[in-house]
Amino acid sequence: MSKATNGSKVKVHYTGTLTNGEIFDSSKGREPLEFTVGAGMMIKGFDDAVNGMTVGETVKAEINADDAYGQKREDLIMTFPKEQLPQDLNPEVGQKLSMSNGQRQVPVTVTEVADESITIDANHELAGMDLVFEIELVEVA
Repeated sequence: MSKATNGSKVKVHYTGTLTNGEIFDSSKGREPLEFTVGAGMMIKGFDDAVNGMTVGETVKAEINADDAYGQKREDLIMTFPKEQLPQDLNPEVGQKLSMSNGQRQVPVTVTEVADESITIDANHELAGMDLVFEIELVEVA
């Protein structure tokens, strides 16, 4: 049987849940996820779980926040005066926006709207959370 090792191009089906069982993502009903093991394309814990699997095998990987999207960073929560926003933007709490850091676009979420300012969070929405993935190795190329 084919085994996934560093450098292998693989296809997997997965279901990602929070530790309370809430599903946050799944490849069910879609094409399998394709990536190269050990290439840094995936979160570390997911990559580590696939490394060593054989085709047809299914594993349950419990991944702590440090090996997932990291801990929530306070320096990625920022407040800006509303006057710096585009005139046509009417921000609402929970709204997903994109801002530029000079090199690339960064997704952010509006967390607070005050009279004169807004607060945004540039942390990944799963930062600080432990995750559970059920992973099935479908193919090794």
